Amino acid sequence: MSYSADAAETLALQALGWLVTNEELLPVFLGATGAGQDELRAQATDPVFLAAVLDFLMMDDAWIMAFCDATGTPYEHPMQARAALPGGAQVHWT
Repeated sequence: MSYSADAAETLALQALGWLVTNEELLPVFLGATGAGQDELRAQATDPVFLAAVLDFLMMDDAWIMAFCDATGTPYEHPMQARAALPGGAQVHWT
Protein backbone atom coordinates (compact mmCIF):
# COMPACT_ATOMS: atom_id res chain seq x y z
CA MET A 1 0.00 0.00 0.00
CA SER A 2 1.26 3.45 -0.85
CA TYR A 3 0.19 6.33 1.36
CA SER A 4 -0.76 9.77 0.13
CA ALA A 5 0.64 12.69 2.12
CA ASP A 6 -2.83 13.34 3.59
CA ALA A 7 -3.34 9.73 4.62
CA ALA A 8 0.18 9.63 6.11
CA GLU A 9 -0.51 12.77 8.13
CA THR A 10 -3.77 11.26 9.38
CA LEU A 11 -1.99 8.11 10.58
CA ALA A 12 0.74 10.21 12.21
CA LEU A 13 -1.93 12.27 13.98
CA GLN A 14 -3.44 9.04 15.28
CA ALA A 15 0.01 8.06 16.52
CA LEU A 16 0.42 11.45 18.21
CA GLY A 17 -2.98 11.07 19.86
CA TRP A 18 -2.01 7.63 21.13
CA LEU A 19 1.34 8.92 22.32
CA VAL A 20 -0.24 11.78 24.28
CA THR A 21 -2.34 9.29 26.24
CA ASN A 22 0.65 7.07 27.04
CA GLU A 23 1.83 8.27 30.46
CA GLU A 24 5.09 6.31 30.31
CA LEU A 25 6.13 7.06 26.75
CA LEU A 26 5.06 10.71 26.41
CA PRO A 27 7.82 12.03 28.71
CA VAL A 28 10.38 10.04 26.72
CA PHE A 29 9.11 11.60 23.49
CA LEU A 30 9.09 15.10 24.97
CA GLY A 31 12.64 14.61 26.26
CA ALA A 32 13.86 13.27 22.93
CA THR A 33 12.31 16.07 20.88
CA GLY A 34 12.71 18.94 23.31
CA ALA A 35 9.05 19.82 22.73
CA GLY A 36 6.79 20.84 25.57
CA GLN A 37 3.24 19.63 25.98
CA ASP A 38 1.96 23.03 24.84
CA GLU A 39 3.87 22.68 21.58
CA LEU A 40 2.31 19.35 20.67
CA ARG A 41 -0.98 20.90 19.60
CA ALA A 42 0.72 23.75 17.71
CA GLN A 43 3.01 21.40 15.81
CA ALA A 44 0.37 18.76 15.07
CA THR A 45 -0.22 20.35 11.65
CA ASP A 46 3.46 20.28 10.68
CA PRO A 47 4.26 17.28 8.43
CA VAL A 48 7.90 17.34 9.59
CA PHE A 49 6.81 17.06 13.23
CA LEU A 50 4.38 14.27 12.35
CA ALA A 51 7.22 12.45 10.62
CA ALA A 52 9.23 12.79 13.84
CA VAL A 53 6.37 11.19 15.78
CA LEU A 54 6.47 8.13 13.51
CA ASP A 55 10.29 8.07 13.59
CA PHE A 56 10.19 8.08 17.38
CA LEU A 57 7.67 5.25 17.63
CA MET A 58 9.55 3.15 15.10
CA MET A 59 12.71 3.36 17.21
CA ASP A 60 11.41 0.50 19.34
CA ASP A 61 9.45 -2.49 18.09
CA ALA A 62 7.45 -2.63 21.32
CA TRP A 63 6.33 1.00 20.93
CA ILE A 64 5.17 0.70 17.35
CA MET A 65 3.50 -2.64 18.02
CA ALA A 66 1.68 -1.18 21.04
CA PHE A 67 0.39 1.71 18.89
CA CYS A 68 -0.67 -0.63 16.09
CA ASP A 69 -2.36 -3.06 18.46
CA ALA A 70 -4.21 -0.26 20.26
CA THR A 71 -5.48 1.30 17.04
CA GLY A 72 -5.96 -1.78 14.86
CA THR A 73 -3.31 -0.53 12.43
CA PRO A 74 -1.40 -3.16 10.45
CA TYR A 75 2.25 -3.22 11.54
CA GLU A 76 3.62 -2.19 8.16
CA HIS A 77 1.43 0.92 7.79
CA PRO A 78 3.44 3.32 9.99
CA MET A 79 6.56 2.68 7.89
CA GLN A 80 4.60 3.16 4.69
CA ALA A 81 3.07 6.37 6.03
CA ARG A 82 6.50 7.59 7.13
CA ALA A 83 7.78 7.17 3.57
CA ALA A 84 5.10 9.61 2.36
CA LEU A 85 6.11 12.36 4.80
CA PRO A 86 9.05 14.78 4.44
CA GLY A 87 12.39 13.02 4.65
CA GLY A 88 10.86 9.59 4.23
CA ALA A 89 11.92 8.83 0.68
CA GLN A 90 14.25 5.90 0.31
CA VAL A 91 17.65 6.77 -1.04
CA HIS A 92 18.90 4.59 -3.86
CA TRP A 93 22.68 4.73 -4.12
CA THR A 94 23.00 2.70 -7.29
